[in-house]
Amino acid sequence: MPAADARPAVSAPDALSPAALAEARAAQPRRALLGLLFVIPASVLLAVGWGGPVHSLTVLGPLLTFALPIVAVIAFWWQDWPGSLLTGGWSGLGDTVIVALGGVVLTVLGQGLLSGVDLQGIFAPDPGHPSVSETVPLAVGIFGLILQLTLVGECWPLRSLARIPSGIAALVLCWAVGYILYSGLVSTGLVAGEAYASWFAALGMWQMVWYVALRGWPFARIRHHATRLITGHLSVIACGAVTYLFATSVLDWTPGRIAEVSGSAIAAILVVAMLFEAWPAIRLTEVPGRSLALVLVVALTFALATFLPVVAAWLGVPDRQALSWSTHATLNALSLAVILHVAVWRRWLAD
Repeated sequence: MPAADARPAVSAPDALSPAALAEARAAQPRRALLGLLFVIPASVLLAVGWGGPVHSLTVLGPLLTFALPIVAVIAFWWQDWPGSLLTGGWSGLGDTVIVALGGVVLTVLGQGLLSGVDLQGIFAPDPGHPSVSETVPLAVGIFGLILQLTLVGECWPLRSLARIPSGIAALVLCWAVGYILYSGLVSTGLVAGEAYASWFAALGMWQMVWYVALRGWPFARIRHHATRLITGHLSVIACGAVTYLFATSVLDWTPGRIAEVSGSAIAAILVVAMLFEAWPAIRLTEVPGRSLALVLVVALTFALATFLPVVAAWLGVPDRQALSWSTHATLNALSLAVILHVAVWRRWLAD
């Protein structure tokens, strides 16, 4: 059981110890470049490997989105359990199998809650068996909630439980809250499903900015626990809301465009801050290093958000699905590949 005042490493001040920082400086960028040998093929496979880009979007999109909360639980709550019971590459493989099976189970659950179970609609949709794409906003909301609880909320109040029960409780709680929110907002027609998903995508972008790219700064410097949590929650939610309103009201972006840019930003942060461990910014002092890391994130976000729709057109994706496929390629394929490689497989293929 964790100590009462323990914080997840990602939200602790100076999350990298001097020894870990020195090790990252020595290992990067070689370690990340080797990791790309896994990340790039895995991303391509998830984005286009299931019968082409459109079929991958239709079939793998919901499955991967529902699997993301399981990845978060294994990586952040269970510290790779149950894969940690195995050795070497078997550890990551075991956790990956659990993620895949769990994604199927939760997709079936989401489909059952919203429209009734139809397995063919999940794996081989056709006009008589519609795809489960309408369940994706539910899944995006649940993933946003578990990131808010894990990163911003420092796993409180569930962190007082033992490791395994706390992760299960977190998944159940976020599913319950996510379903209630979806039912009250989307199912009633108050909010369109695409707008609901894009707002949570914008929220996820800021969760990643503050708690992955900046490692909890500045909130982690607040010593008082309740003040730190309240300030973090309100700030991240406000950032997500203001970003969404600015994008819709000033930039005149559609919800699909907001989700696509937010997904690109999330993937960019994971590549820069998790895969490359903020190299070369980690070679600089604190303020210049953080600034350079954010510049790299913005540049990669722009590149992904700009060129992936072009790639979608080149692959023959219809215009009406281009933004959705780009979001799938970043938020599901690239982001999942990075998290699996770094947080679940523990860079096994690169070490």
